[in-house]
Amino acid sequence: MILIILKNNIAGLDTSCLSIKHTKLINKKMKQIPFYASISAVILSVIAVYFTKSSSQLVYVDVNKLITGYSKTKVAKAEFDKKANLMKANVDSLVANWQTELKNYEKERASLSPKELKLKQELLGNKQQQINGYQEAIQKKIQEEDKKVTQTVINDINDYIKEYGKDNNYKIIFGASGVGNIMYADESTDLTEEVLKGLNAEYDKK
Repeated sequence: MILIILKNNIAGLDTSCLSIKHTKLINKKMKQIPFYASISAVILSVIAVYFTKSSSQLVYVDVNKLITGYSKTKVAKAEFDKKANLMKANVDSLVANWQTELKNYEKERASLSPKELKLKQELLGNKQQQINGYQEAIQKKIQEEDKKVTQTVINDINDYIKEYGKDNNYKIIFGASGVGNIMYADESTDLTEEVLKGLNAEYDKK
């Protein structure tokens, strides 16, 4: 959950969960969304189930290069960023309006009656809760969208490698992710560029 915390305090109103620093927190949260990492983590668990021409010839693909080099990944990420930024802008707008109302209240509260003070505080407090609830919903939606676009990229890569392995009579194609699952391999066993070329050619036809 993302919370906003305002330094301004108003009598009788709990503003401890709102902050003018919320934009930086949200931006940081947005940047932390593991678009490439989440794809790599999932695809690695299934990519090694496919296809070697013989027991003496082991081949592999660089998973990270496939992900970053795949045209659909770039398109999907651009669309995802656009949606995420739009949702973040909506939150920014709501908080900016709330802050304006809070400042106006602080200027006027000396001239307000006890009844008016109580009413204004309740209104500000209710709006604060609504903003926090909306923020939570937006963050959940962003995460769901990230998962959705990630899965489409994973499916494309896995499906292509499966067909590539069958067409070229491989029994196994390993997936290297740069975390030590393949410590050494001769360059001749690296199919990454060939697979990536075919993967993008397949995507361009769609």
